Amino acid sequence: MTPSASSRRAFLQASGVAALTLTSLRQRLEAADAAGGVKGRVHHSVCKWCYPKVGLDDLSAAGKEMGLTSIDLLQPPDYPTIQKHGLVCAMTSSPTAKLPDGKEVGHIGRAFNRKEHHDLLVQIYEPQIAAVAEAGFTNLICFSGNREGLDDEAGLKNCAEGLKRLMALCEKKRVVLCMELLNSRVNHPDYMCDHSAWGIELCRQVGSANFKLLYDIYHMQIMEGDVIATIQKSHDYFAHYHTGGVPGRHEIDDTQELNYGAIMRAIVATGYAGHVAQEFVPARPDVLASLRQAVGICDV
Repeated sequence: MTPSASSRRAFLQASGVAALTLTSLRQRLEAADAAGGVKGRVHHSVCKWCYPKVGLDDLSAAGKEMGLTSIDLLQPPDYPTIQKHGLVCAMTSSPTAKLPDGKEVGHIGRAFNRKEHHDLLVQIYEPQIAAVAEAGFTNLICFSGNREGLDDEAGLKNCAEGLKRLMALCEKKRVVLCMELLNSRVNHPDYMCDHSAWGIELCRQVGSANFKLLYDIYHMQIMEGDVIATIQKSHDYFAHYHTGGVPGRHEIDDTQELNYGAIMRAIVATGYAGHVAQEFVPARPDVLASLRQAVGICDV
């Protein structure tokens, strides 16, 4: 699925509403990068879940020292901890809640591709959007859900229908709802938003600059490869990036197949002003040393 030239132009015109916000963000991050001793061309973040044995306060302190300006995938109650270290949350985690039958929605496997989930998803996303905005942050993650026999085209339409219900609030609050692209071959079997073309078509159908994609480099290398060409061609649809070594999702150095220096240079060349978050699971005992190494690799 490839958006038409006219639909792509319309999307880019709508994206202009976020220009002032991105300019302000860039200025604040440049000052923070300079304080952290990094070059400032890439704004660095890390996903907390990858460091279960490191407390958020300790990760924030260590991260700031090595040049991070963000911690990813937190909930609003976590914000005060990172804020006291002068950090932001560049991607807030999704809210979740249970349906009357006890099934939980809002997570990777059960989300916007089912119409029967929409009412509850809207109910729980509205306060999450407000909390992100109140903190002065921008990005909030969301998911398609698994196929479970649902046709991709039907799932696409269902996702667009549900997400559109949140766009007016996102636009008012200047929050960007970001659906993550995940692999369905290794980590998340049956996940629907598993190719960039599907996600890009969803962006077109939602038709708002406040809905974009979280382009996870690790996941998309597994599903489709062609990472740099995809970034160069479709970066307007990508609001955030995650890393990870392929195969294994461990350190992003020369023990794996991706050239992260080249990928980061490609991202920088697009004019991207947001964060790149490390989302690899360290395989070495000194997990913070692995994180520091990753920041150095990506600091092009």
